[in-house]
Amino acid sequence: MTDSTDSQASAAPLGTNPVVAAPAGVRTAADVVTPEVIAQLTRGVVGSGRTANHTPFTGEKLADLPESTPEDVATAFELARAAQPAWAATPVRTRAAVLLRFHDLVLERQAEVLDLIQLETGKARLHAHEEVQAVAVSARHYGRRAASYLKPKRHTGVVPTLTKVTELRQPRGVIGQIAPWNYPFELSVGDALPAFVSGNALVMKPDTETALTALWARDLLIEAGLPAEVFQVVLGDGPVVGPEVVKHADYVSFTGSTRTGREVAQGAAARLVGVSLELGGKNAMLVLKDADVEKAAAGAVRACFSSAGQLCISIERLYVHESVADDFVERFATRTKAMRLGNSLAYGADMGSLVGERQLETVTQHVAEAVEKGATLVAGGVARPDIGPLFYEPTILDGVEAPMAVCTQETFGPVVSVYRFSDEDEVIALANATPYGLNSSVWTKDSRRGHEVAARLRTGTVNINEGYAPAYGSVQSPMGGMKDSGLGRRHGSEGILKYTEAQTVAQQRLIPLAPSFGMDDEKYAAFMSRSLKAMKAFRLR
Repeated sequence: MTDSTDSQASAAPLGTNPVVAAPAGVRTAADVVTPEVIAQLTRGVVGSGRTANHTPFTGEKLADLPESTPEDVATAFELARAAQPAWAATPVRTRAAVLLRFHDLVLERQAEVLDLIQLETGKARLHAHEEVQAVAVSARHYGRRAASYLKPKRHTGVVPTLTKVTELRQPRGVIGQIAPWNYPFELSVGDALPAFVSGNALVMKPDTETALTALWARDLLIEAGLPAEVFQVVLGDGPVVGPEVVKHADYVSFTGSTRTGREVAQGAAARLVGVSLELGGKNAMLVLKDADVEKAAAGAVRACFSSAGQLCISIERLYVHESVADDFVERFATRTKAMRLGNSLAYGADMGSLVGERQLETVTQHVAEAVEKGATLVAGGVARPDIGPLFYEPTILDGVEAPMAVCTQETFGPVVSVYRFSDEDEVIALANATPYGLNSSVWTKDSRRGHEVAARLRTGTVNINEGYAPAYGSVQSPMGGMKDSGLGRRHGSEGILKYTEAQTVAQQRLIPLAPSFGMDDEKYAAFMSRSLKAMKAFRLR
């Protein structure tokens, strides 16, 4: 009898996705990450040790970097805390002008950061450009709206005209930010911008492997007018440096795994400081029976394989109505198999590399286990070391069932499972049957129906007839997770007000809130009772 593992290995498909050749004269890592660039970007990093980062495209070292000790983290917070009061005293419109200048510089010099993002994450250039778009939109929004979000607000007092109430927004102080590797530009400086414009200083711990992108953002913000001391960066191993950031911060902003997010939340809670967490997801896309199948198939490619699926809001579960499932899967598979893979610093590739060995191992294990237990490979399912050490083809699985790991666990790679359904109530229940609640997608030609389904999905964002970009890119609206996908929100008013403390200032005028003008306690109580009834009758809120 043939060993089942050997049988599956011999039956494993060869790579099918085409490879985009590097254009003539395209820049290389040596052209981009020069000693001069490293020296420029690492200025001001508080670190007494040495570490390094690497490019997923080849596995080679990109740069030697400073490494921060716990003592270095404490020093960074001291420097930020000393600089914060003067920055907070700067008029909000002056602070906002820094963001608007930063917006212009990002767009003018985007080629620089696109090179760094690609080299540090391995993603395709178009997917790197999504980060440029997101940061520019956030800079513009908070640059234009910060003054409105933060301005003093008048409220009705306990006794109208006699009590004057004003709500102020005070900066929290020094924000501790722990940023992930998958979107090193958007999820570092993109989250920091509202913290800065609301008058805070910030100590950021980016992932070491993607530190150059975050450091480039810091350098550009300083060029745009941000005081250098207000923005501190510390580098080092997450389990060592991360808890130190939480230990010293007045508020913590974290994006990463649910497991680590729980630890961050516990550390912040022990100190009674606030925290915002954007964590994992097992996001679902629902293709209803009246959906435009061709548009849904094209949208699924974007939803599932952008940044090689290493996106918290990426789709990993595809629920397709049985009446259109065969047609959808055929169209989706055709598009997926045609995706061009590439590793050059140029446009043209549809997907790039995974970022590290751990991601490749998870993807490989999830796919192998699913196939071993009876799932069918519709597309992909193979690594592509001919392109780079961490490349893996975009993969579609059919016939996935529990307890396969890929069914319920976050893969965080270019792998999606297809499930067929017949009943709309059933599929909504299935989409919600996960501890996560970050993002979801609904495809239908009926707008009203799409909104009705969206309202029943327990996710922080829902996109109708697209995968993730419309909700994420609409920065006036909040973005974040329900259930195990996080706490708090980025974007909109919640995305900036979380970095502030609300302060109520109430001024009592003419008479006190106490017996006066000869009233005894009983007469005062009766007077207040009549006043309360009158305020309700006049519909005061």
